[in-house]
Amino acid sequence: MSSQLAAFRVPVIDNEPMRAYAAGSSDRAGLEAAVKKMISQAPFEIPCIVDGKPVKTGDIQSQPMPHDHANNLCTYHAATPEIVKNAIESSLRAKSQWEEMPWADRAAIFLKAADLIAGKYRFEIMAATMLGQGKNAWQAEIDAAAELVDFFRFSVKYVEELYAQQPPRNSAGTWNRTEFRPLEGFVLAVTPFNFTAIGGNLVGAPVIVGNVCVWKPSPMATYSNFLIHKILLEAGLPPSVIQFVPGNPPEIVQQCIDHPKFAGLHFTGSTQVFRSLWKKIANNLDVYKGYPRVVGETGGKNFHLYHPSADIQSGVVQAIRSAFEYSGQKCSALSRVYVPRSMWENGFRDQLKSQVDSITIGPCTAFNHFTGPVIGRPAFDKISGIITKAKEAGGEVLAGGTWDDSKGFFIQPTVIVTKDPKSVTMTEEIFGPVMTVYVYEDAEYEQTCELIDTTTDYALTGAIFGVDRAALQRAAHLLRNSAGNFYINDKCTGAVVGQQPFGGARASGTNDKSGSISIFYRFISARSIKENFVAPTEFHYPSNLLE
Repeated sequence: MSSQLAAFRVPVIDNEPMRAYAAGSSDRAGLEAAVKKMISQAPFEIPCIVDGKPVKTGDIQSQPMPHDHANNLCTYHAATPEIVKNAIESSLRAKSQWEEMPWADRAAIFLKAADLIAGKYRFEIMAATMLGQGKNAWQAEIDAAAELVDFFRFSVKYVEELYAQQPPRNSAGTWNRTEFRPLEGFVLAVTPFNFTAIGGNLVGAPVIVGNVCVWKPSPMATYSNFLIHKILLEAGLPPSVIQFVPGNPPEIVQQCIDHPKFAGLHFTGSTQVFRSLWKKIANNLDVYKGYPRVVGETGGKNFHLYHPSADIQSGVVQAIRSAFEYSGQKCSALSRVYVPRSMWENGFRDQLKSQVDSITIGPCTAFNHFTGPVIGRPAFDKISGIITKAKEAGGEVLAGGTWDDSKGFFIQPTVIVTKDPKSVTMTEEIFGPVMTVYVYEDAEYEQTCELIDTTTDYALTGAIFGVDRAALQRAAHLLRNSAGNFYINDKCTGAVVGQQPFGGARASGTNDKSGSISIFYRFISARSIKENFVAPTEFHYPSNLLE
């Protein structure tokens, strides 16, 4: 192992400041220029990256732009089984050198990558997220710029704290130490389309503690994820530590989890897919040397509960933001709304309808739109089909309920009012701009808490609103297991790295809390070391002596 000549301390870490992109600002001009440049150069041709080198397979897949689906942001070469095999073997060859690199040098790579994203590549990676994943400027800023930078910087901070955790006691003549080893084998990262930052974190978290990683990006986020990989290499990451293998998800994932040296899965995606992968991994236990770590963040059916004492105006604004930002394509997005009848009939209904009716939808190239497209044809068909199903079941469409796919995949932000608290839009994850309201009787507040807790198997995010402290306390207790991220008088979206560690339980995932130190425990295997300095002279116990 390379020499460690000092106990280094990382710089002070804080959240990346958000930029506003106001009209006439230099940031707006810079971002607009990056978007225009990217459109003029698209479609980009993206290879697999094995050992840091481009590999073209000839099996060309495409990533269309959701706001303009006739045009592609990029095409990419889908990995073949031979490419995946080479990627795994190459990562394993790099494993020893990477885990033995001094911590300060690994930390420096991620700190430099964060600075590259915050500065040199900020507008480019935002443009890729806007054009490829359908985000507007603000949503791209909080994701591809601020949150991704935060993940890399706070990862360094948390791993420094992790390594500093050592046994507090030493008996006379001994020294106790703990090593935090990476896992034996490689980690597979399966990343989603909806957050560029999640792509970076799902590979970054295992890698920063010394693991090597095979990265299977979402087909709908290929280009932005490719840019992250490029930035990490520019920051000094050894080329074989992360292998970039876009392509057919089931085939690539199956090949990886069938490998004897598969050591862990870091996954964000659907509950159904995650459960299927867990079963396949379990069926392969005789293949592996140890027990692979399985870490996943999956779906949600997130709620807002309003107590009669809640403020109507704030409640409406919070609901709109959490349901319709990024067209509801967030694991944390609001889907279920429980409003007391007194609030509903005295302003909540009318304000909600009026404000939702005023929302404009459109392409990311027009900065004035609050909501953009959904990600692609399968999502568009699913969401529009669920809205149709809700109408047929007697749900009242208070606002929205229309869609248009002639140029992009646009679905109008939709509010459905139901009399059935277990109707289809109250129970099924939609992952789109659909909010369903159930009006409960004021006297049934606690019964409504029970209803929220038992209606779905998910437990990702939820929020309660009110002034009555006793009512807030009671709901917080009754809903203790209903959400891994719980908010009081704040919307159920918008967790910030280092402030609100993110993750849910039940069908929503393993609740390992990305954005905190907790996630790193899942990708290390600790070794306790005891060193003795005083040689024993006899084997007898003191109690064996007669005198």
